[in-house]
Amino acid sequence: MKSLLPVKKIAVFASGNGTNAENVIKYFSVGDKGGEVCLVVCNRPDAFVLRRAAILGVPSVVMSKTQINTPELLLGLMNEYAVDIIVLAGFLLMVPGFLIERYSGRIVNIHPSLLPKFGGKGMYGRYVHEAVVEAGETETGITVHMVSERYDEGRIIFQARTAVGPCDTASDVESAIHELERQHYARVIDETFCCSNKL
Repeated sequence: MKSLLPVKKIAVFASGNGTNAENVIKYFSVGDKGGEVCLVVCNRPDAFVLRRAAILGVPSVVMSKTQINTPELLLGLMNEYAVDIIVLAGFLLMVPGFLIERYSGRIVNIHPSLLPKFGGKGMYGRYVHEAVVEAGETETGITVHMVSERYDEGRIIFQARTAVGPCDTASDVESAIHELERQHYARVIDETFCCSNKL
């Protein structure tokens, strides 16, 4: 039976290749989900995520750092698409405070480590995996968390772990993390915001 609850509108903010963005878009496009990705926002005109969005039929908008930090422009865009939830998927800019205030408790990010380890400014992507290997960690993982005004310090929603072997390289860790992201991120977004009409 099709749900009668209103579908949550999701904006994905991304800066790069867009694998997490694509996974989230595909997840919410199949079956009777409580959410749908209505927009991709990107700060880099050459980012591959824009091509992924186009192939999947999702509108995208490129905004400079200055535009993203201009309340009337960014909030106007969110209003235009009636955005309920913001999902960060490899978005490398600091989210402006006015957006966090407007969407309090409705902006989520995924980080490629078990926070609070290996978090903070400059810790993203391969930099994290290299730090994990260099530190001799025996496990790492992903953290899905709410976004606050400090990098990677918002309330943790979910973590998943994977072992790091003594001979593993940063590339090995990266592959394991990508698999965890693929398995969990969209599902956690759905369960947190959409399944029970929580907003």
